Amino acid sequence: MRVGSRARGRLPTDAADFPLVGRLQAHLEAIYGFRCEARAEAFVVVDAEVAALLGGTGRAPEELLVLEARGDLEVALYLDPALRERMGRYAGSPLASVLEGDLDGYCQVTEGVSHFLYVAHTAHLERTVSLLELEAQAEVDKFVVCLLHRWGEGVAGWARELLPRLFDRVAYQPLLSVEERWRYEEANRLSRRFCTRLMPHVLDRRLDRLLGDLRYAYRLGAEAKLRHFAHGG
Repeated sequence: MRVGSRARGRLPTDAADFPLVGRLQAHLEAIYGFRCEARAEAFVVVDAEVAALLGGTGRAPEELLVLEARGDLEVALYLDPALRERMGRYAGSPLASVLEGDLDGYCQVTEGVSHFLYVAHTAHLERTVSLLELEAQAEVDKFVVCLLHRWGEGVAGWARELLPRLFDRVAYQPLLSVEERWRYEEANRLSRRFCTRLMPHVLDRRLDRLLGDLRYAYRLGAEAKLRHFAHGG
């Protein structure tokens, strides 16, 4: 199974002028120790009408749109103009300033890139992926990406601040169905447990152990990943 782009040829001419997408994909690939041939920036859609034609709901500023057809996955990553404008203010700025100025916006883009990369990775392995698995992995990815931007002096304090900000001070879209609300809440619960178990590596600054645990969990599939997030072992 391969990833194709149903939106290719209809992308706005400025869709590639959003370098944060490529930087985030490269960061996630470095964390998990692999490189994906498909590049997220080539699949970005910024037109809401195009996103709607591809199945977008329009309820979120970022949305991965996926359709399976004849053994291929047709994919588009929608990022709404307001989100791109917010992040564009930090173009060329150190990432630390982005985290201080708009952590929420940065995490929204990270979530979209995480979804894209995980779907592409599992498609390459010819493995199916559940929506819960996808959301739980994205929650872990947001925590780890933001955490590693400040690896070094002060990382312990940053980690203690980041964990509740990302997992406890959350709000959900009011238009979610009961099933969708449960999925997001369960993804939050599972990923929080896993990230909490990573904290001793962070506090002791054991980067090798942190990356080892992250890479092991990333390569687990479906129910095995969710069980590992919930209970470890």
